[in-house]
Amino acid sequence: MSSIVASPEEPFCGVEHAARLLGDKWTLVLLRDLSLGSKHFSELEESAHGISPRTLVTRLRMLEREGLVTRERFRGVPPRVQYGLTQKGRDALPVVEALREYGNRWLCPSQPR
Repeated sequence: MSSIVASPEEPFCGVEHAARLLGDKWTLVLLRDLSLGSKHFSELEESAHGISPRTLVTRLRMLEREGLVTRERFRGVPPRVQYGLTQKGRDALPVVEALREYGNRWLCPSQPR
């Protein structure tokens, strides 16, 4: 297992860059929700309790730009859009699962500490 402490010989810190990309609350929630399969905007808005439509648009655009999410348009009236995870997005799911396990173990109000 590698050390989580950055070394002076290592100019690139994967923890720092991953935290910058994934460290936002809504990003992690959206990855969690998309782990169950592709979803429409309204489904993501509903499942990510408390997210504003503007924030959702911003996060989805960022995730698409960073290559974690795909955006597929469907013709029709009104036009529909569906979001799904790329391989890069699916590779982030163990991080989401680790946070879920940690939160359930240490942060759940019903769990003794």
